[in-house]
Amino acid sequence: MGKTDKTIVTVTDLVKTYDKKNVVDGISFDVKEGEVFGILGPNGAGKTTTLEMLEAMRPIDGGTATITGIDVAKNPDKIRALIGVQPQTPSFEEKTKLVELIEFFAATYGEKVDAKAFLEDVQLLEKANAYPEQLSGGQRQRFSIAAALVHGPKVFFLDEPTTGLDPQARRNLWDLIKEVRDRGVSVILTTHYMDEAELLCDRIAVMDHGKIIALDTPKNLVKDLLRRGFKKEQHVEQANLEDVFIDLTGKALRD
Repeated sequence: MGKTDKTIVTVTDLVKTYDKKNVVDGISFDVKEGEVFGILGPNGAGKTTTLEMLEAMRPIDGGTATITGIDVAKNPDKIRALIGVQPQTPSFEEKTKLVELIEFFAATYGEKVDAKAFLEDVQLLEKANAYPEQLSGGQRQRFSIAAALVHGPKVFFLDEPTTGLDPQARRNLWDLIKEVRDRGVSVILTTHYMDEAELLCDRIAVMDHGKIIALDTPKNLVKDLLRRGFKKEQHVEQANLEDVFIDLTGKALRD
């Protein structure tokens, strides 16, 4: 299905205030159906706070946010049913099998799903009877994505999804995010990895001090920088060290 022109998320003059300071300071953007929208910025820029307001986890202090036309502040329960959230540090009930956890998460939304099919989608079928505490970091991230998608959300939020993962697990997660997008799900993610943002995101908002200071496609942001006279020493490399690592050790996951 992929990206369409249909707007799924609309954010207008969004504000979050702590101690009389706006940590999110009147930002506006929209996200299309099937689009991967990235929010980049240094620590403290307001990225995670923005996501948490859109996820109905933090009160909105000013402005509005809607998802499929539903006001986030006025209808938080409806919003939670529409979205999937993959947290920075996923935690799950211990001593419960993965297949049972998927069934449990689906049941909380009133859904019945083929839990093994969900696990197969994220290359965890062979771990169906394993416990969360037996998973590697990459496996936990992939499982948390499966768990967040059981109810068929319209929008999927990921907060720094590949932090701490090895190159194989990282690239595998990129492929998984693309598959989610190709189902027509809108993806909103934060990351500190510029290569990740450039590869995955249709558009990027750059945040600093609570404001969006640039918003465009990765290519257009680079072109704009060059138009402003930016130059750096040219080294055209056909590959980088990560490519060498993947080539030598293989693309297969080492879970």
